[in-house]
Amino acid sequence: MRAAVAGFLGLAVSACAGGDRDKIAALPAPTAPWPTSLEILPAPSAAGIRQPDRPRRSQPRIVTPARRLQCVPYARALSTVAIRGDARTWWRQAEGRYDRGRRPSVGSVLVLKPNGRSRGHLAVVTAILSDREIVVDHANWLNQGRIHLSTPVRDVSGAGDWSAVRVWYTPGRKYGARRYPAYGFIYPAVATAAR
Repeated sequence: MRAAVAGFLGLAVSACAGGDRDKIAALPAPTAPWPTSLEILPAPSAAGIRQPDRPRRSQPRIVTPARRLQCVPYARALSTVAIRGDARTWWRQAEGRYDRGRRPSVGSVLVLKPNGRSRGHLAVVTAILSDREIVVDHANWLNQGRIHLSTPVRDVSGAGDWSAVRVWYTPGRKYGARRYPAYGFIYPAVATAAR
């Protein structure tokens, strides 16, 4: 993964949305454990025979890359959704090229709508914890060009359709207070006429 991150650090900068550090809500903590990871731990051995490595489940964390990174090139590289341009344009650009919908799936791209000063934001789904809670990896969430790994996101829409979400504020270890409007999810498989 480190090699993959290094590979797209030099990509062109595109717009992302930032989080709001000052407004924090006291929502319950996300469902644990986080079923995603970039760390590998050695598996226990039986009778001295080395077992294959197994993934370690990770807590939300922030990684500082060598250079600032934006959400668009990070989401494109992590998801294989080959769309370019500002995050706010991805939903429209995906029409006819990729399937889109209101239900998360692992590997899909969550597309947040422009909101206030934000020009939209992209995050890649790495795990589904429940019908209203997922885990994502994304970049530049707090406008500092860092990578946010294993970040819980909760559906807070009235209809349960992922049209509004709250994002985990890792430094504060709780969900942020701001509700972010969302278009939905872009699925990485190219759309076909058969679907």
